[in-house]
Amino acid sequence: MYLPPSEHLAVDTLSGIFSDMSESYKIFWFNSILQGIASGHVRQTFDEIINRMVVDAWYMVTEYHLNLGPSDGLEKLVHTVQAETGLPSNAKEQDILASLGENTNKEISNLKKRLILFVPYRLQVPFMKDIRGKMLENHAVLRERINSDESMIYSFGDGKGLSNTIEVSTDWMDYLYTNNAIVSGWVELCMIKYLQRRNPSVPGLADKIRPPEVRKLKKAKDFWNAVVDYTPVENIYIPGQMMSTADLSLDHFVPWSFVAHDELWNLVPTTKAINSSKSNDLPNWEVFFPKLVETEYKAYQTIWEADKIHELFDRCAKEHVNSNEAMTGLYRPGITKDEYVVHLVNLLWPTYQAAKNQGFMEWHLGT
Repeated sequence: MYLPPSEHLAVDTLSGIFSDMSESYKIFWFNSILQGIASGHVRQTFDEIINRMVVDAWYMVTEYHLNLGPSDGLEKLVHTVQAETGLPSNAKEQDILASLGENTNKEISNLKKRLILFVPYRLQVPFMKDIRGKMLENHAVLRERINSDESMIYSFGDGKGLSNTIEVSTDWMDYLYTNNAIVSGWVELCMIKYLQRRNPSVPGLADKIRPPEVRKLKKAKDFWNAVVDYTPVENIYIPGQMMSTADLSLDHFVPWSFVAHDELWNLVPTTKAINSSKSNDLPNWEVFFPKLVETEYKAYQTIWEADKIHELFDRCAKEHVNSNEAMTGLYRPGITKDEYVVHLVNLLWPTYQAAKNQGFMEWHLGT
């Protein structure tokens, strides 16, 4: 993806500011500034920029458990803010910003101050070919150099600590405001590529850089309601409890916050209470996978026994069966139960194990 050219600005240099990143600070810092520019803010405090960084990283860290870097201070800051405030992973932007604005916690303040030690200055080092070696450690030198060069994206005010400010230059303000949508898209692409390097086993990263849109499960629920109406289906999480369409809720066996999809083979009917209790945790594989197989295979059998269910499956599959491996391995006619188990293990086990390695906790009934 290419940034719009400019006759007066070093856009080629801008396009390389995220090269060789070992931590996420630069990309979140610049993205936060970009958001401020979109709102018309030429001058922004360090604290305002950091607070927006926390908002941007919030869902990635608290819901998706994404790794932002080997020793990432932003990730630690998000966890600390959540522990201090008790805000949920799906907290609204205004609530996160309000809690940060009211913060008196020293640990949070110290973590913020650590974030501003280097990134405000080093982000623009690619624009300064003469800055090398120990000069990179000298904030006074960097600050003076940046403030004396009108080609920089922003200069610094005279404030201290988190109260210090940046001021976006007139030319860069015009460029980044006019091309905000394109530059934001470029930043998003850079962020996805960075996160893919840090989270190589995590699927659907492009869907995990912001809270999800409302998921559409109506066709999948219609299918499962028909199955439950047709044949007795046991709740895999509560021995002996038979499912009813009156209280049917679809659970993602491996949490949606990891898989980022609504594939039918990872959906299983349970009650609303159990779905809420399990939330984003992993069910014990040894205990619950055999029960999942029983339920999924029973549903598979009904597809080929009842025309109505087959029709509902065909509608559902258009949205919820998106791989040839799943369609041929789990839903073609004539599959034996032993074959079904092998195919479901092949689809589900690697994903389950990757989620466990990513830090998703094991769920226990009653917790």
